[in-house]
Amino acid sequence: MEFIRSRIETQLMSLTGLSLGQLDLENPKGDPGLFGPDSVSWQVHGDFSSMLIGGISALMLQALHPLALAGVWDHSNFRQDMLGRLRRTSQFISGTTFGSRKDADWLIEKVRTIHLQVVGHAPDGRAYAASDPQLLTWVHVAEVSSFLAAHVRYRNPQLSGRDQDRYYNEIALVAERLGARNVPRSREEIADYLARIRPQLLCDARSREVLRLLLEAPAPSTLAKPFGALMMQAGIDLLPAWAADMLGQHPSPLQRQLVRAGVKRSAPVLRWAMRNGSVQRAHRRMGLM
Repeated sequence: MEFIRSRIETQLMSLTGLSLGQLDLENPKGDPGLFGPDSVSWQVHGDFSSMLIGGISALMLQALHPLALAGVWDHSNFRQDMLGRLRRTSQFISGTTFGSRKDADWLIEKVRTIHLQVVGHAPDGRAYAASDPQLLTWVHVAEVSSFLAAHVRYRNPQLSGRDQDRYYNEIALVAERLGARNVPRSREEIADYLARIRPQLLCDARSREVLRLLLEAPAPSTLAKPFGALMMQAGIDLLPAWAADMLGQHPSPLQRQLVRAGVKRSAPVLRWAMRNGSVQRAHRRMGLM
């Protein structure tokens, strides 16, 4: 049984930013970082399965903004290294959530510096810059709304509305530190923001290519392939109905039921296997484990 547990954990860890080896989430002792263990952000970002599903759904959602997608398309190697992008994104999220204040500051400054170099023109001729406060807000909202939706569906359906608002209010700090402005800080503000931005979104050939690449992304092993396919379908199922319509994804009620049942069966196994993830290391730093 220990062999199976270790094997699963090794596979999971290979997908995370911890595999990059640049963060020591267990030190310095007692440093709460940006949020601390009593935050809702630690709760929401601490579950591997729901974060993976939310992250997949967020990538699909982000691909509907032509300027945000142009920056990634022109300046990222995600088409050749989808796993590498997953790890780098995971590193930023885990480091800014669970890392020490120093690590969080380092990651934020690192990303701000990278953003300054990401400039160009979209296919329709419009200029874009990754440092644009409006684009930063879009990327943030797409991510955190997806993370929270996955958490409520698969980890804690009882999370109160008050705590959901607390999550949005807490995590806005990271977006603002990156340069975003007018960041939504509650469920109501998130819903209003998404309603306002929808006219700016479209599904074009690039959006469909991102979806194809995600669905065909290689699994870290043959054993992990069925799990990866399940996570991709769960990401599609998590999309807002209007976004799924734009991407041409229409799972049947039976397909949705099977996907959700599959995740709810597999997620407890992954939680059992994961003993050395970001949240566990952060708890050790705080003397809570």
